[in-house]
Amino acid sequence: MVELVSERAQVAGIRRSARQALAEYPVVEPRLSFIAHGENTTFRVDSVDGRFLMRVHRANRHGLGVDSRVAVAAELEWLAALGRETELSVPSPVRTRSGEWTAVVDGRVCSVLGWQGGRIRSAHPKAVHFRRLGGVLARLHEHASGWTPPKGFTRMRWDWESFFGNTMEYGGVSAADCWDLLPAQVNAQFDEVARRMQAVMKELGQRADAFGLIHADLHLDNALFDGETVRIIDFDDCGFGHWLYDLAVPLWDNHHRDDYPEYRAALIDGYAHHRELPDLTHLDDFIATRYVAFGLWYAGMAQVNPSFAAGRDKTMGYIHRSLDRML
Repeated sequence: MVELVSERAQVAGIRRSARQALAEYPVVEPRLSFIAHGENTTFRVDSVDGRFLMRVHRANRHGLGVDSRVAVAAELEWLAALGRETELSVPSPVRTRSGEWTAVVDGRVCSVLGWQGGRIRSAHPKAVHFRRLGGVLARLHEHASGWTPPKGFTRMRWDWESFFGNTMEYGGVSAADCWDLLPAQVNAQFDEVARRMQAVMKELGQRADAFGLIHADLHLDNALFDGETVRIIDFDDCGFGHWLYDLAVPLWDNHHRDDYPEYRAALIDGYAHHRELPDLTHLDDFIATRYVAFGLWYAGMAQVNPSFAAGRDKTMGYIHRSLDRML
């Protein structure tokens, strides 16, 4: 591992880029407040025009050889379409003064979204939160299945190669090299999941009833609850994948809870109320796949982010225990 630059120093440089990028947006008298430094670095922007979210995107986030400006623009095109064509509550993307979806400063791609309010319920979830989230996922999938993306639309393809091969890059580390950063026992578990999923994905194929444009990261930290309304945030991982993976994500980090069977039933019930369910036979396989995706991402991010490095052993132990119960 290379010597880590402190998080404070990393954020300070990124904040300077964010301030310069904001000048390209029609946001009057903006004031930045730091939120988080993880996959992207995010800031709350308060101005006389209202409140916004600014994201400074990590380089090479969307796969090897993918232009981040093109990929982020595609994400924002879908968000704009969801805002126009559905009643789902999603962030409204903001264009620059010149009409672009992104601004680039110091090689960093930046984007601005309207602010979403609500409460995060991940610490103390109830079945009703999963039921509402299931309904949101169904309506999201319903839109995706009937929407024609614009020419040049470029997003990740969450297939076997992206999950288990060397398509992605995490924290500046190629996915293949991230496998070498795993503890031996976790590496062996990931190998077993990869072996199983090769057969599962071949069986499911990429038919319209199984595969389409998905959020790919809609766990309870990315859902804001405001009464009966669920506001969906963080479409940064959206791409083409199996509908089942989107159902697996909110269940993945609740799999250890005593109330998990109730959560699972509620999520499925909420989805089925709005859209025909995909075949659930391999839902647990996709939950295991989520552990792999999370583990590889975490291993790579720990090479560049001090907060991730500090929690590496604890996180890998959690993944090992979780997969030990599943495999």
